[in-house]
Formats: sequence, C-alpha cells, structure tokens
Amino acid sequence: MEPALISQIIRNQRQFYSSGITKNTEYRRKQLKKLHQLIRREDGLIVDALKKDLSKPVLEAYAAEVALVKGEIEYAVANLDSWTRPTRVRTPLPLLPSLSSTVPEPLGVVLIISPWNYPFQLAMIPLVGAIAAGNCVVIKPSELSAHTASVIEELIARYMDPRHVSVVNGGPDTARELLNHRFDHIFFTGSSRVGRSVMESASRFLTPVTLELGGKCPCIVDRNINIDYAARRIAWGKFFNAGQSCVAPDYVLVDSGIRDEFTEALKKTVLGFYGTDPRRNPYYARIINRSHFDRLMGYLDQGNTVVGGQALAQELFIAPTVLDGVQPDAPVMQEEIFGPILPLIPFSTFSDALAFVNSRPKPLAAYLFTRDKMKQELVKAETSSGSLCINDAVVQFVSRTLPFGGVGESGMGRYHGRSSFETFSHTKSIVKNTMKFDIPLRYVPYRFKLPLVKWLF
Repeated sequence: MEPALISQIIRNQRQFYSSGITKNTEYRRKQLKKLHQLIRREDGLIVDALKKDLSKPVLEAYAAEVALVKGEIEYAVANLDSWTRPTRVRTPLPLLPSLSSTVPEPLGVVLIISPWNYPFQLAMIPLVGAIAAGNCVVIKPSELSAHTASVIEELIARYMDPRHVSVVNGGPDTARELLNHRFDHIFFTGSSRVGRSVMESASRFLTPVTLELGGKCPCIVDRNINIDYAARRIAWGKFFNAGQSCVAPDYVLVDSGIRDEFTEALKKTVLGFYGTDPRRNPYYARIINRSHFDRLMGYLDQGNTVVGGQALAQELFIAPTVLDGVQPDAPVMQEEIFGPILPLIPFSTFSDALAFVNSRPKPLAAYLFTRDKMKQELVKAETSSGSLCINDAVVQFVSRTLPFGGVGESGMGRYHGRSSFETFSHTKSIVKNTMKFDIPLRYVPYRFKLPLVKWLF
C-alpha cells in the first residue's frame, strides 16, 4: 500500500477517534455485534481461505479460528458494561473526605500486526479487545497467509466503518511504513526477531507494545502418569496445525524409566491419528511456504526417527515426526521448531529436568504430565513461563478467563477476555474532594503540625 494512503487511513482514524464516538459503550457493543455477524455469515469464506493458505482441516479451521473468535466477541459483549464501569477504591485516611476511583479509557488509534499460523484468529481476538476498549484500529495481516489476509480486508471493509477499523495489506515494506507512524499501542504476534524490530520502532514514539512471541515450550513427562493419555494429548497438541502453533510442545523431557514405553505409545498414537501415509490424511495441515519447509527439513537428520520423517516439497508436506537420540546442543534443540517435529530427551532425575528447562529462555508455555502433586507444585514454584498446563497440552489458549501472554523472551503483555480489554485501555485514577469545607493541615505555616502528620502517615 502506498505511504500516502496509509497516512490518510491513520489521519481519518484520528479524526474519528477525536469525535468521541468510540467512547460510547453502546457504539462499541454495536461494532462487536457487527463483527460477530461478519463471522457468522462469512465463516465458509474464512474456512476456505485457511484451507488455501495452510491446508487446514475444516474442523481445525473452524474450532481454532472461527469459533474462538465468536466466543471472544460474545464474552466481551456480555461483560462490556462491567468492564467499562468506574471502580470505587479505598481512600486513605490523610485524603479523606475525598472519594477515590478508577475508570478505564481508550488509548486512541492502535495497530495490530498478526501472524500467518492462525491468521484469522490472531488478528481478530486482539481486535475484539481493542474495539471493546473504545479504540480505532489498523490491522496488518501477514502477507504469508495471503488468502486469509485478503478475506480479512474484504470483510472488514464490507462490515465495518474504515474510520474505525481498517486493514492494510502488504509485505515487510508496508509493515515498516506503518511503524513510521505514531500509534497509541502496538499489538504484535510473531517471531522474537521481528518483535525486537517492532519494539525498537515503537520506542521512537514511546508507544507501548504488547509482544506475543514464542520460544521452545518444554513438556516434562514424569513416570507417574497414564502413558496413553499423555501420548494422545501431547501428540494432538504438537501436530495440530502441523506443529505451527506458538504454544505447541517443542520438545519432550521424558523420565528415563518410562522412555521406551512412552516412545512406543507416542508412535502408536501418531500412527493411529494420521495413519502410515499421513500425506493422504484429510485431517493434517501443511507447512506455510518453501522457506519454512526447507528450514524444518534441516532438523530431520538430527536424531533417530521413531515415526514419520516423510516429506514432499511440492505439497509442503512434512509428516508428524518424533525423534529420539537428539543431542541437547543440536540446532533442533536451540531454535523454536514451529513445525511437526518432536524431539524426545530422557532425564534421570526430576531435578535434571527442571535444570534443563531453567537453563533456557523463559517459554510461552510449559507442560507437565504427572500425578505427583509435590512435583506439580515444584514446577509451579521453580520454573517461569507464560502459562503452565498440567496433564494436558495447548488447551490453556482456549480460555477467555485466563490471561494469555509470555514472559521474558517469549513476550510481554497479555490478552484474552478482560485482559484484552485492559491491554487496550488506560486505567485513569480519579480523586474527587469536597468544596463544603477545607482541612488546613497541609497549608503553611507548619508549626506544631509534625506530630499529627507522623500519626496520620
């Protein structure tokens, strides 16, 4: 998109925001309902675009992209009045008889930069929070998921006022041009490398950012488990969307005492899910492009193949693959995999597993499979991650009542449900005093007042 057109879009949105229309709660509710109508009427178009971009199975596309966004909108509409309501807070004794409260107010014009792996959902869920909070919004979808980006642009233009919500499509040059403008908040989902660049650009304007990044999400498998349940849940979480999920288990640390049994269960599960020829399985997605395909192919020879390993470049297909015999210093264990390759690393003691996790940057998510409550508490206390999921995988992302976000190198800020509203709001503090009388304690002269001040404070 031409720089002049981008400037005009932002200028129009600033004028619209200045009119005060978006501060009206009923206006926000109507726009959220329009967005819900868009999804309800056009879900077939959305699912078809996801199929073209990533060969997503219909159920995965609907459940992880369409249904999640619909639910997020419904939750926001149901709670909008309580979220926008001023909150009375306690007034300390020295400030009496003042009244104290907080009130959320919108930030202004915000930018959402969304990724390609869940290209509809990861653009729309932040949008729900931004609209609910009363902002005007510019969305920059990923150019790698071009069909979905085009559908988002078409549908937003058809259903929403461009002065309120606009979509700007284009490549890296377009993203850089957008970042040359001042926004009141930038919400970015993507790689740590690009996230650093976004944060650097935002710093020129002192623009606050939310960075939803990634990292290598560890999965610890203790011996005190139901092995079949664990294998199924891990395989599902890992190979959903062909492993292209920021919260997918990146590698498994398995107790050496159950290593062989767990490995066999995982192999059996993968074959049960996808068959001996997963290329023909209609429930399995594809890699986004050739560059990512080639990157992932470089990992396949860094361990022994337990199951999978098949690939076909013409179809951007890599089978669900489990590797063992992987060295901890191999590239596949240093870089976020973001694909359908799952390394298994045995550990001798639970302390060794914790030390391994803690020797690496803080991940977006961590997974633990154990019945041992002491070990559950130990992982809660001794590790740091954006989220911790015990005896399951990936499902924490679905919750609208849990804040979602990273820590350290896996990101900053949080969203989903009320957290999305808070991310796109400023909480303003208000103190209101009376004009009926005045307490002279604070005024000069201060003689004889120190003992009373010490007592009050």
